[in-house]
Amino acid sequence: DVFECIETRRCIRKYLNKPVEFDKLVAILEAGHHAPSAGNLQDWRFIIVTDRETINRLPQHCVGQNHVAAPLVVVVCSDFEITGKHYGLRGKRLYCTQNAAAAIENMLLTAHALGLGANWIGAFDEEKIKEIFSIPEDARPQAILTFGYPAEEPPPKRTRELEIVCFFNKYGNKVAN
Repeated sequence: DVFECIETRRCIRKYLNKPVEFDKLVAILEAGHHAPSAGNLQDWRFIIVTDRETINRLPQHCVGQNHVAAPLVVVVCSDFEITGKHYGLRGKRLYCTQNAAAAIENMLLTAHALGLGANWIGAFDEEKIKEIFSIPEDARPQAILTFGYPAEEPPPKRTRELEIVCFFNKYGNKVAN
């Protein structure tokens, strides 16, 4: 059930020392690949990282987030030149990020549905990540995703009341009663 998956997915920061099966990796990548994108440009690119030495070096470039050294890592990039050709500066600055975010969420939910844990890492040294993974100048790393079998069970997520985050017809408009 998609709603149950959305409600129960949590960021996992501790993983078992157990590899992720190839068929599960493919399912996760397929889910990302089927995400919506502006103009159906599919400008995302996925770098699958399995090399332990490379993975173990990542925390020093991710603001000391040690949990990035997971069994499996995927670097999600955007080829902003593709989006820019079709949508100009807004495509480069916004649509490519939105497209990557849609792919990322599909991947996180699929991992959860498959019994895997995952985490979305956004804090990293972009230039160093580009260097490590040979990302060309016309592409940008948007996120680093970690995957593995959870070695923790985080508490349920607390969310704000829907009434706080929803408005009607214009920003700030609440419904009376």
